[in-house]
Amino acid sequence: MILICQLPEVFPVRPLLLSSALLIALAACSEQNADQQPASGTAADAATPQELVVYTSRNEQLVKPLFDRYTEETGVQIEYLTDKAPPLMERLQAEGSRTPADVLITVDAGNLWQAANLGLLQPIDSAALQANIPQNLRDPENRWFGLSVRARTLVHDPEATPASELSTYEDLADPKWKGKLCLRTSNSVYNQSLVATMIATLGAERAEEVVQGWVANLAAPPFANDTAVIEAIDAGRCAVGIVNSYYLGRALRDNPELSVAPFWPNQGDGGRGVHVNVSGAGVTAHADNVEGAQAFIEWLSSGEAQGLYANENMEFPANPRIDAAPLVEGWGEYRQDLINVSEAGRLQAEAVKLMDRAGYR
Repeated sequence: MILICQLPEVFPVRPLLLSSALLIALAACSEQNADQQPASGTAADAATPQELVVYTSRNEQLVKPLFDRYTEETGVQIEYLTDKAPPLMERLQAEGSRTPADVLITVDAGNLWQAANLGLLQPIDSAALQANIPQNLRDPENRWFGLSVRARTLVHDPEATPASELSTYEDLADPKWKGKLCLRTSNSVYNQSLVATMIATLGAERAEEVVQGWVANLAAPPFANDTAVIEAIDAGRCAVGIVNSYYLGRALRDNPELSVAPFWPNQGDGGRGVHVNVSGAGVTAHADNVEGAQAFIEWLSSGEAQGLYANENMEFPANPRIDAAPLVEGWGEYRQDLINVSEAGRLQAEAVKLMDRAGYR
């Protein structure tokens, strides 16, 4: 039987993902062919035990080596679709039970929390993941698990601004830093997650005072990305900034002459520790290959895959038994804020409103 289908005008366009894209399009036209017998190759049988379909917001350059290695080890073929997190979640919602996706991989606990809260992920019972991923880096209901860690930490020029002058996130609101602070824009989910956990720890009133102080101390309008913050510090435009640690690692790997270094804030007695966030993964709510999806995420949480994360993107492994890249290890140990990273998602909307009230753009 021939399945007659009109493909949608909005269509996944990455050529190497064509087979996954066709699965999505074919699934979407099932209503047009309700009077026909189901055709093989639709979403209902997209994933066999030897195939997985992954939706990911991670850079292809980072994830493809992981996918290729998993296929080499297990024989499981991986089809993948890349996009930013919000469009991927919208796609999963629109596809519903027809989705070909077995696994969602994305960055930031705020995005992972939202995906779980929208019912796009299902809980999985995995002793391996419980053992590999610390409790604060995974969903309390086991719908997603962190796979890599990024510390949102302070950065400075050690010669111009000695470490002895730095202390906490809150201290950056002190008037002594007026005209010396550089930040990324408030629409960054990374900053939203930082402020969300500050709300959880400090309370909304105190968190808003801190953000207002940051705004008052800015040396320049907020930058579009963390790389620009690092470059501004190196150029002397500001004394201190807040960035994700892997941006700093990549910058120093590419240019060891940069005059920038990390400073781990909130490490003193009673300090809550450095704000950390994760990239992570979960099994989609309507996965066809649940067992295979779980096995893949377990593999991502283990030795070789964790090492690839660490060395390719300069992130910290979520699995505490795996070492970070040598450059990152050289920064020394730090104490993490152990608040569950899911709080970044739960309080994200409140954080956005707070930042807006504080004039943080």
